[in-house]
Amino acid sequence: MTALTPLPSPNPLTEPYWQAAHQRQLKLPRCEACTKFHFYPRSACPHCGCRNLSWHAVSGNGEVYSYTVVYRAPSKSFAPEVPYVVAVVALDEGPHLMTRLTQIAPDDVRIGLRVTVDFRRMDDETTLPLFRRAGWSL
Repeated sequence: MTALTPLPSPNPLTEPYWQAAHQRQLKLPRCEACTKFHFYPRSACPHCGCRNLSWHAVSGNGEVYSYTVVYRAPSKSFAPEVPYVVAVVALDEGPHLMTRLTQIAPDDVRIGLRVTVDFRRMDDETTLPLFRRAGWSL
């Protein structure tokens, strides 16, 4: 990604997620009543409605639930990246995350492929959690 790539704008609900990512950790909100993790961050548990939520580290392991290959960049800032894979990853802890897959050719991606979180530092304040094939690294 280039310096012109759009970056997230954290808000009070998402700030813990982005702070953890900048420290190369994947943290998600968990309900203190039903103990289920969820994503995206919100003010009440989507499972039971409880408002007593806290942030906890998760394994960062999961599998590809769904994916698409982007061949046509949505903006000029993404043009150097095409083709790239946008995937929904089902984490072992339950929640599904929409993310990008890295270090894998689009033709090698399959539903059920085991993946693990990786992190890409974008600037002094922003680090993006991305996913790569589990057990592989550069």
